[in-house]
Amino acid sequence: MAKITDLSKTIEYKKEDPWFMRIKVKHLPHSKSMKLIRHILKLPKRLVPEKFSGWADDKIKNMGVHSTTHLDAPWHYGPISEGKKAKTIDEVPLDWLYGDGVVIDMSHKRDFEAITVDDLRSDLKKTGVNLKAGNIVLIRTDRDQLKGKDFFLRGTGMSKAATEWLISQGIKVMGIDQWGWDLPLKHLAEEARKTNNKELFWEGHLVGIEHEYLHMEQLTNLKSLPPSGFKVAVFPLKIKGGSAAPARVVAIFD
Repeated sequence: MAKITDLSKTIEYKKEDPWFMRIKVKHLPHSKSMKLIRHILKLPKRLVPEKFSGWADDKIKNMGVHSTTHLDAPWHYGPISEGKKAKTIDEVPLDWLYGDGVVIDMSHKRDFEAITVDDLRSDLKKTGVNLKAGNIVLIRTDRDQLKGKDFFLRGTGMSKAATEWLISQGIKVMGIDQWGWDLPLKHLAEEARKTNNKELFWEGHLVGIEHEYLHMEQLTNLKSLPPSGFKVAVFPLKIKGGSAAPARVVAIFD
């Protein structure tokens, strides 16, 4: 029997989250739906099954497609990728989204210190893992343990060069267990102003304009995985024209 490890966050309301990440889930109790069922369907009480107390229902509010564990489509990075219209999330081929998983441990990287090509190569050499085209690469930072505003404001992040290097190894899908793929956005904006460098901001994401690739953000539980020896499945909601979609990402061990 296969063992399955969940790499996705629970979709729930958290008061400590920044306002733009707060998800609201409205739960409709059984008793309330019973009144609605009887009213709409004109179902007399005598015909309601004895054990039926109504059905539970729920509504999700204020959840953007980037609010929780999700997969970014090339359309998120820009309207053009590799010289043609960038794919939206519903256009991403499903066979890209299931493959052999590889974890690269970058948990030693300090906040605001970018992940380099040498960092990736060093960890792969240490674990003895050889990347193959079609692998799904997961970058472990352990920043999924951060709470509240720290989750948005702190972290390491993938450099442009490191992102390009993974793509050059035949990696189409990759992911990270922190708020974003790049260094924290507020930090990048501050550094761009300080250095007057217009190429700095969002450099990892913008690789997707020249080289078509996908990445997951806000993964969790990567520290429970070995460097290799498992499959990864990452199937996002099929949102027409979406720049991203929430996804249930799992690692599967035979």
